[in-house]
Amino acid sequence: MTEILKKKSDESSLGESWEISGVKNDISVAANGPLKGKTLKTIIELYKEQFLGKNNYERFGPEFPLLIKFIDAKSDLSVQLHPHDNIAKKRHNSLGKTEMWYILQAEKGAEINVGFKRGISKGEYLEYLNSKKITELLNFEKVNEGDSFFIHTGEVHAIGAGVLLAEIQQTSDITYRIYDWDRVDSEGNPRELHTDLALDAIDFKKKNDFRRQFSRLENQSNNIASCEYFNTNFLPIKGKLLKDYSKLDSFVIFMCVKGHAEVKVGAYSEEIAIGQTLLIPAAVDNVEIISEGTDLLEIFVI
Repeated sequence: MTEILKKKSDESSLGESWEISGVKNDISVAANGPLKGKTLKTIIELYKEQFLGKNNYERFGPEFPLLIKFIDAKSDLSVQLHPHDNIAKKRHNSLGKTEMWYILQAEKGAEINVGFKRGISKGEYLEYLNSKKITELLNFEKVNEGDSFFIHTGEVHAIGAGVLLAEIQQTSDITYRIYDWDRVDSEGNPRELHTDLALDAIDFKKKNDFRRQFSRLENQSNNIASCEYFNTNFLPIKGKLLKDYSKLDSFVIFMCVKGHAEVKVGAYSEEIAIGQTLLIPAAVDNVEIISEGTDLLEIFVI
């Protein structure tokens, strides 16, 4: 976080950076631009559909629909899953959490867990969980820089040690933790697990659609993932690129995952470098991007 993404923090251990958040009590504040110092909530209240897009404002009201993060796993993170919209609404008055990952860096041999090796029953799952053999059922994938994964709600997953990634997800902080590698804290206490809550939220089927295959054509938007909650493109830029968003009824987010660039809207320009995130309001029609070589994730909701 501090060495590669240049995040400033007094924390001795820094695992996440919430780049754009509308989560209650963790709402982002604009760092630059004419709206510097205003919270995301205030900006949405002021500009409504001009900021979010007409359809998005009708659908989500004053709530920002995405949570944008960078995550750095020094050690294996817990095995977890997120409930779908219906369960999340009923139990927590929240959205569910469909998400995706883009790998910025991975140490040699680094892995992630996505789903199960095979389809299993609820009874088989509990048998393996209670006998502390759940890892025998988990599907592990080797990862490298530039890989991308789509995580459905209900799909068990875990980020392995030595992985730095960008995460795009629905605005939700609801997580059901099912296994934490039998770790204990300094007082010998295990971390809280959510075994009962998770049972009817887990998808026990085997899936093969999590690893995303996408093109990497220069100066073009290459689609990585599209779903009802977000669209994410891989946008490698060299030279000058003019993006026309006049027909896109949505805000646009740029996450810089490699290099640096200048982003211009009219007479206003902003520098963006690896680890930084920039939000373009829906009212903006044209954006010019200039770079000697950068990779951006281009994110919007339609």
